[in-house]
Amino acid sequence: MAKDQNILYALSTCSHCKSTKKLLSECEVEYEYIEVDDLEGEERKAILEDIKELNPRCSFPTIKINEKVIVGFKEKEIKEALGIK
Repeated sequence: MAKDQNILYALSTCSHCKSTKKLLSECEVEYEYIEVDDLEGEERKAILEDIKELNPRCSFPTIKINEKVIVGFKEKEIKEALGIK
């Protein structure tokens, strides 16, 4: 069985991004956390292209939980995607 892939694309200064990170940590979920504004050059450009494929508006936070994409801090939707009630 494939391992779940949870990725949070965020900005270091975004309060909604911080709330999302806190929620994921409280739910004890393994996830990758990328602060896009801390990246530079080609790495930043590549990550922004990845985000645009998931969320054409390229807004933050953008969360990918397995194959589900959630844009914004939507606690109920995030928990549902994680299978948490």
